[in-house]
Amino acid sequence: MKTIEEIKQHKNQNEPLVCLTAYTARIAQILDKHCDMLLVGDSLAMVLYGMENTRGVTLDIMINHGKAVMRGAKDTCVIVDMPFGTYEDNPAQALKNAQRVMNETGCAGVKLEGGEEIAPAIALLVSNDIPVIGHIGLLPQSAEDAGGFKVQGKTDDGQQQLLKDAKAVEAAGASAMVIEATIDSVSALITEAVSIPTIGIGASAACDGQILVTEDMLGITGEHVPKFVKQYAHVSEGIEKAVATYAQEVRKRNFPGEANLYKKKAS
Repeated sequence: MKTIEEIKQHKNQNEPLVCLTAYTARIAQILDKHCDMLLVGDSLAMVLYGMENTRGVTLDIMINHGKAVMRGAKDTCVIVDMPFGTYEDNPAQALKNAQRVMNETGCAGVKLEGGEEIAPAIALLVSNDIPVIGHIGLLPQSAEDAGGFKVQGKTDDGQQQLLKDAKAVEAAGASAMVIEATIDSVSALITEAVSIPTIGIGASAACDGQILVTEDMLGITGEHVPKFVKQYAHVSEGIEKAVATYAQEVRKRNFPGEANLYKKKAS
């Protein structure tokens, strides 16, 4: 299985890191051969559970899905999101909960949202041998408190704060960092300014890797598609077509057919 050290070595490489989200064992199996890193993201709140935002996800939920992904992933580096309310209050809280995630899932590391304000928590986790992926730019867990889901880095002040956040995450010992929904020139500047890999989502092609929510990329999640998403398939259309055919065959008694039935053998 790819290690966090191998992820770190992708800094300034010609071949960027390929990263996607995964929440189930079967999806992890499918993605495993193609990806460098799988993120058990708290985006599962909306994708799987129909919640309005990521805040309703509990530590137990993340651990259970982390276990599932670890059962399916054989070669990829698996990272688990620390959910809202499990690390922000103080570093000791972050350490206790991160240790539980690591021990119960066997994942390679955890991801925390935030910059300067959570640097002490990152440092404590790293000093206790827990690899951390940072997350700066748009922070979904706290976006509502910050005025909504807005593109970051539009102003000089915003750019300077992002640089401070990136440097703080780096100095705290993070192995890599996600940059989300940030002006591409600012994302490129951050990538150049730090010594650890950056993983973009709505950021810059200059980042050391890219990540998308798998269901967004496959065209499963619904009508609203963020600007930064490219849909490589429209799987929901195929699912609906298959279900419609199944429903029609059941109603016409065409299913189950002879090939689907158990018959008593002639004596």
